[in-house]
Amino acid sequence: MVIKGKSVAGANRLAAHLERTDTNERAEVIELRGVAAEDLQGALREMEAVASGCPNCKKPFYHASGNTRADERMTPEQRMHAIDRLEKDLGLTGQPRAVVVHEKKDGREHFHAVWLRIDLDKMRTISDSHNYRTHEIVARDLEREFGHARVQGAHVERDGKERPERTPSHKEMQQAARTGISPKQAKEQITALWRSTDNGQAFQAALEEKGWLLARGDRRDFVAVDPKGGTHSLARRIEGATAKDVRARLADLDPRGLPSVAEAKEAQQQRQPAREPPREPPRAAAAPSRTQEAPTASKGRPDKREGVRVAAGALRGVGKVLDGAASLFESLLGGGPAKPQQASKDDPGQPPDEREEAVRREQDARSARRQELMRDHGREVPEETARDAEIERDKRGRERER
Repeated sequence: MVIKGKSVAGANRLAAHLERTDTNERAEVIELRGVAAEDLQGALREMEAVASGCPNCKKPFYHASGNTRADERMTPEQRMHAIDRLEKDLGLTGQPRAVVVHEKKDGREHFHAVWLRIDLDKMRTISDSHNYRTHEIVARDLEREFGHARVQGAHVERDGKERPERTPSHKEMQQAARTGISPKQAKEQITALWRSTDNGQAFQAALEEKGWLLARGDRRDFVAVDPKGGTHSLARRIEGATAKDVRARLADLDPRGLPSVAEAKEAQQQRQPAREPPREPPRAAAAPSRTQEAPTASKGRPDKREGVRVAAGALRGVGKVLDGAASLFESLLGGGPAKPQQASKDDPGQPPDEREEAVRREQDARSARRQELMRDHGREVPEETARDAEIERDKRGRERER
């Protein structure tokens, strides 16, 4: 088993990646915990909104994935056990989380888990130090527990074995998908040029002859930009060379005389022939809800009723988001439940009048609590609304102060 993970930011970007259907045969959300939203994007946005109250919390999520070999498949119980074990060892026990399962076209299945890494009591980020080592410890234990083949790691249980080669990161694999140049191909080509030259100027000339550009790195001394605009660290693409070796070989080059990464990418783009803009990946069509009707506009004439329905749907969506956020803040600040129990309209044992009264009381309580939270966070509310937030009704409808 291979477990990877790191702290990240960007709810929308993360949700788009986890819900991709162009690179996955199946993408299924199997758990949303500790959130009011009922969909993945809404859940991640909700976590992001909570994290906005944490000062200097730039990466509010911890995103991890677990992969097994194609012939090793975890049962649903094993999968959730693996996620719970990883959560415990990372110090994220009880944090809001989302779990997604992907199945590739070759049948290989793996899971993704995203946690909110904000300690809500202290409003601080939960440390992600030594996370790579933690991944390997959990993976080795799970392999023994599930009877899976052992994967040699770089941090634990080395037993005198050499450190295995670094595997491409997710970012590198995404770049390879965009450019068509895999990390392995880049490594073979750059290593061959490295071994055929003996100084920086000769190496730079050899790269340019093959369509590459040597550039000044943003975080490293030197990087190579491939013909498609992909960026490659020389220390990672030259077999047997370290960053110290690269600096020593290229000592005759002045980094200030090299283009920046952005400039090199722009130059490579100008070399490419004009081509059509990239098409967006196909998205699965959403099934229409029972309350929606197909558009009935006549040819060449927009249907105003359709616009009204869309606007009404958007307003209902905003209302749900506000209710969800209010419920969540109520649980965080007031100690109340994250999701108040709603009176069931389908309960045959409850008279209609009592059901309507229960729903009305719940709506009043939600509205009052939401106004109270908005006032506490510095938003202005009308005086009459502020008064409503300070009172509550008992079972007989009488008002009293909170």
